[in-house]
Amino acid sequence: MKILVYSVLLLGLTMSCSADEKDATLKQTPIQVTVNQSGNNSEGAYASASGKLVAKNTVNVSTRMMGYITGMKAEVGQNVSAGQLLVSINSTDIQAKGGQANAQISQAQASYNIAKKDYERFSNLYKNQSASQKELDDMRARYEMAQAGLQAAQAMKSEVNSQYRYTNITAPISGVITAKYAEQGDMASPGMPLLTIESPSSLQAQVLVSEQNITQITQGMPVKITLKSTNEEVGGTVAEISKSSTNTGGQYMVKVNVSGSQNLLPGMFVNIQFPFKNAGKVNQDFQEGVMIPKSALVEKGQLTGVYTISSNNTAVLRWVKIGKDFGDQFEVLSGLTAKEPYIVSAQGKLYNGAKVKQ
Repeated sequence: MKILVYSVLLLGLTMSCSADEKDATLKQTPIQVTVNQSGNNSEGAYASASGKLVAKNTVNVSTRMMGYITGMKAEVGQNVSAGQLLVSINSTDIQAKGGQANAQISQAQASYNIAKKDYERFSNLYKNQSASQKELDDMRARYEMAQAGLQAAQAMKSEVNSQYRYTNITAPISGVITAKYAEQGDMASPGMPLLTIESPSSLQAQVLVSEQNITQITQGMPVKITLKSTNEEVGGTVAEISKSSTNTGGQYMVKVNVSGSQNLLPGMFVNIQFPFKNAGKVNQDFQEGVMIPKSALVEKGQLTGVYTISSNNTAVLRWVKIGKDFGDQFEVLSGLTAKEPYIVSAQGKLYNGAKVKQ
């Protein structure tokens, strides 16, 4: 009999506690939250690619002459102007050829002067019928041969002068020396690069794009460029699109002109987001652009999630897979659809099942 009484009392207490908890849940003050939709941030479908910045104008400085480097007036990081002397190469052989060319010009000039006077003299004799036609033709041929010899000697001198230019190498463009491959005293060879000059005032981003995405990228398309080191975002436009992937491992090279690149340096790594406007039907080759702000993410250990809202207006923690970082926004690869609302911020501590209101 006592056991039955205790059981009834315990059942009554349990039912009373459950009713109290239910009443507490019902009386819970909803947390004010700000809700957004990933579809509103994404601007439709998109593709992203990683690459690095390169100077649009890059020149490898080399020579056509073989000889020892007698002067190297260039250092890595040095700013140079177009026409500035950078490298001097031993020109003893060229000087010898120049002397030979001068001697040949003098000899050819003397022969030309004699042949010219003889031709003029025989022309006058022929007019006075004191010389035959054959004698005049012979003098004309001798004169023309001397004239050709003088022109050949002068051409040889011009060739030597052009070779002189490769013994004193100047900067072809204004920019910064970014690489140095030889030092004073080294042997320079024809075609061997000596220096690399880049013009950082004009930068391009080079990225490789897959074959699923390359058909949707057009020249002049505006893109978003995010620097990986600083998360800074700058604008850009597509400048060049390669139509072959033979030498790039099955991917296509795309070059993007960077806007406002004064504080940027060649070699910086970037992410580029190529936007694709949805026109009714989304191309199945592209993922829907699910981008959410960093403030909406919830991290617990190695898991990342975002709070969504249930049909009962309660917070539901949804685990998601995060992709690339675009500054203050992250790419969501899975776990959240483009049209699904999520909580950006709340005026209180959120947890699973918490009552919320917008």
